[in-house]
Amino acid sequence: MNTKLSLIIVISFNLIASNCYTVKPGPLVIATEGEVWPKPYKRIYSDSFHLINPSDFSFNIVSESCNILTGAISRYKNIIANQTFPHTRKQVKNEEQISSWKKSNFVGYLESLDVILMEPCNDDEIPTISMLEQYEIKIAENASVLAATSVWGILRGLETFSQLLYPAEGHALILNCTFISDFPRYSHRGVLIDTSRHFIPVQKLLKILDALAYNKLNVFHWHITDDQSFPYQSRDFPSLSEKGSYLPTHVYSQSDVAMLIKYAAARGIRVVAEFDTPGHTRCWGNAFPQLLTECYSNGVPTGEYGPMDPTKEFTYKFMKQFLSEVVDVFYDRALHLGGDEVDYDCWATNPDIKHFMEANNISSYKKLEGYYIKKLIDISEKLKMNAIVWEEVFTNVADIPENTIVHVWKEGWRNTIKEVTRRGFNTLLSSCWYLDHLYTGGDWIKFYNCEPTDFKGTEKQKKLVMGGEACMWAEVVNEYNLESRIWPRASATAEKLWSEEDADEIDSVKRRLEEHTCRMNKRGVQAQPPNGAGFCEM
Repeated sequence: MNTKLSLIIVISFNLIASNCYTVKPGPLVIATEGEVWPKPYKRIYSDSFHLINPSDFSFNIVSESCNILTGAISRYKNIIANQTFPHTRKQVKNEEQISSWKKSNFVGYLESLDVILMEPCNDDEIPTISMLEQYEIKIAENASVLAATSVWGILRGLETFSQLLYPAEGHALILNCTFISDFPRYSHRGVLIDTSRHFIPVQKLLKILDALAYNKLNVFHWHITDDQSFPYQSRDFPSLSEKGSYLPTHVYSQSDVAMLIKYAAARGIRVVAEFDTPGHTRCWGNAFPQLLTECYSNGVPTGEYGPMDPTKEFTYKFMKQFLSEVVDVFYDRALHLGGDEVDYDCWATNPDIKHFMEANNISSYKKLEGYYIKKLIDISEKLKMNAIVWEEVFTNVADIPENTIVHVWKEGWRNTIKEVTRRGFNTLLSSCWYLDHLYTGGDWIKFYNCEPTDFKGTEKQKKLVMGGEACMWAEVVNEYNLESRIWPRASATAEKLWSEEDADEIDSVKRRLEEHTCRMNKRGVQAQPPNGAGFCEM
């Protein structure tokens, strides 16, 4: 054999053999036990621990109460009961059964947690942008307390308490002695779900709401309609869904919406509706073609339609009645008006629009868009709603009202958010949390490394950042892959919006997210593995 060839073969074999042994057996990332997601603001941790037998454990409400609180306690009793595994359901009856290596740290069985709500809550209370979510937990040898000013803080504390528990072989659940003082960094922490490109069944949306609560997210941004379909069954304009939905079965009835809002409220989650106009409205024209702009070619109608026609009084009369219904149905004082990606091509071909612009001294299509948006915001203000708009409205429209919230989503967000806050507007960030932009496993790290205040602005400007949202656009997502696309990638966004800046080192985050993903899996959430090879004990 050729000597040079033999040498190449030997070197290649050695390289292959060397690579084979670079992978160690076992999981790539070792999950933590009893760590909290998102990371609390302050936690003092002890090696001393209690044991809990779920069948013997109870929550003890010692002060104010309401249906929201009692419902949450019932849910978390079930969650805790399901955290044990078959081989850990053995009742622990005496200290001798505890492994000797932990025997000296065992302080006793915890049979109850005192829940102290300091302010009254109402059975039908709805969460708001100003809701108080801070809480404290104290697990000591002789006292165990969860306390919060509001019921929303109690909900966040119950989630944290459930995450502190972890199983050990031969035992029920372990709970280390711990003190936690916690509150969110931002008031608006959301996930956007698009239900137009693919219809998402109600039961799947309920599962998403559960997962939002498991991550201490507090806004479900419902992008309910778009060009492709109109699944919202309007009370005043039922033909919108009759003619604009994919199928008669692919609609959200008024009772569906009411149930979703109630389900979300019970978990401390706001439902913020978005009905995007004047663009992204093609399906509206199936029922009301007069709402849209008729496109022309060489002075002849083509049969195609563009964005809403901003020159017709009918458009504003219709939108006033429709938005009045939306305000009545959705409760939350925030209303997302959209305003993104308005295509001017059809406007440019329509002779009626040209005549209107000349008669009203409107010199550009951006200014025509501004004419529409200002009138729409004026309608929402008269309805006592707080308008949220996509960043194009800020970029294209002069003199929007100062209380408008600007939602930033494009690349170059640092410059945009700097300018938005320089002009005194509150803002939400989504640019770096687009869940439909899918990369290989572990791309949550990119989400985690996005810092909302990473722009050149004053402290006053940075205080105008209200939070942000991870966005799940649904062109290639339906009910079968929705959950795995969202989780645990949106969990990274959740921690960035809840926890303090630079809350944790990435290696520690990986271990905590490994545990949290398995935790979500155990609760029925189809979250994908976050880091690589590993397993969840189910």
